[in-house]
Amino acid sequence: MQELISLFKQHTGKTEPLIEPLASSGSNRRYYRLTSEDFTLIGVYGQSKEENNAFIKLAKHFHNQKLNVPKVFKVSKDMHYYIQEDLGDIVLFDAIKAGRNTGVFSHGEIELLHKTIEKLADFQVKGAKGLDFDVCYPQPEFNERSIHWDLNYFKYSFLKTTGMEFQENLLEDDFERMAQKLLQDKTNTFLLRDFQSRNVMLVDGEPYFIDFQGGRKGPVYYDVASFLWQAKANYPDKLRYELIDTYIAALNKHYPIDKNHFLEQLRHFVLFRTLQVLGAYGFRGYFEKKPHFLQSVPFALNNLREILKSEFSEYPYLCKVMHEMINLKQFADMRKDELEVRITSFAYKKGIPSDPSGNGGGYVFDCRAINNPGKFERYNNVTGLDEPVIQFFKEDGEMDVYLESIYKLVDSHVKRYIERSFTHLMVSFGCTGGQHRSVYASQRIAEHISEKFGVKVSLIHREQNLEQVFNKK
Repeated sequence: MQELISLFKQHTGKTEPLIEPLASSGSNRRYYRLTSEDFTLIGVYGQSKEENNAFIKLAKHFHNQKLNVPKVFKVSKDMHYYIQEDLGDIVLFDAIKAGRNTGVFSHGEIELLHKTIEKLADFQVKGAKGLDFDVCYPQPEFNERSIHWDLNYFKYSFLKTTGMEFQENLLEDDFERMAQKLLQDKTNTFLLRDFQSRNVMLVDGEPYFIDFQGGRKGPVYYDVASFLWQAKANYPDKLRYELIDTYIAALNKHYPIDKNHFLEQLRHFVLFRTLQVLGAYGFRGYFEKKPHFLQSVPFALNNLREILKSEFSEYPYLCKVMHEMINLKQFADMRKDELEVRITSFAYKKGIPSDPSGNGGGYVFDCRAINNPGKFERYNNVTGLDEPVIQFFKEDGEMDVYLESIYKLVDSHVKRYIERSFTHLMVSFGCTGGQHRSVYASQRIAEHISEKFGVKVSLIHREQNLEQVFNKK
């Protein structure tokens, strides 16, 4: 700590600054805010001199290129300590919190994201100009070796921790094919490598890039994948591809881009980056015992589930293993932000069902205006699940018209809840006795939602003491 105080004094002439430890990242670097009167700087301690040297020299080069990075002012002789510009406390990840939590991003949040990814294209191209890539650590270039490091990171730090059996030689064959695919394009561009909203600071609304010490020469796709498929970012697909269009337009200013080729190549980097992230979460969480990373695993797995909806015929065995992995029981139990629809039939005279999720309700539909088979004695001992009552409603026709209007309303609600990563929706149908009309309507709606959306549906016929679960498909 004395080293940082000494560097602060050398730069500002002020002694005895107030020292405030800042939240640490996933690395072993430690950050402190040093303040005295009108001076405020960030002090950094890093165990690796080589990594520190990479950051310091890259920051200087980028600053000379007029790119938005923190300026380094003073460095200790042993290269373990340095002080840099204080960019404040506004992180892009926090600035878009409302959008991340709801899946609905405001105009201001969207504007920040477009501005950031546009600057990424400029940074990758301008940052590479005149750069001696030999200063990069631990590798000057994204190459086959670095690809296998990351894939093995996934294999040993995550996949093997699951206890799954797999044929390592077949997996390595697909790793080889992936490496060839990822190295298909050669460009003279800078790859930041850990480009995500947590590593973007906002200064007067302008994005500044930090944490680039692991960067190197490499393809532009990697950073786009890292940013747009960040595990906890929760970007809707529509927004994600609008941001890709902005990025391509920005990159087109530097050299021509074939959009179809870009998108095809990008999806392989999205898969690769997701595997690398799972490896990092596994190592930091399972081996270094850092709970924050384990909490992020479900989000990365949800990303992987979505990614695997596309076919990667180039990697047949890897895909087979991943499909098996994401369906393991321990991960099925970890699924977050997945919707469960709870549908209940009830009798109004016994009260409207309570919502066990605590979210406060959802829809309650009144079926009492529908023609009631219960007024006929022959239907006294059957319910809306039995064929005589089903036939009654089909012949009468009134119930089908009623349900058609409800399907549209509930469908839009379910779709919106899925998009916004909400986890509970309750839909209840009431009638006089909770035996015929509400039971029939609840059963039809449950089957409809399960078939159309594939989400988990819990169906409760309260007055009949019957329950049924339609599991996620």
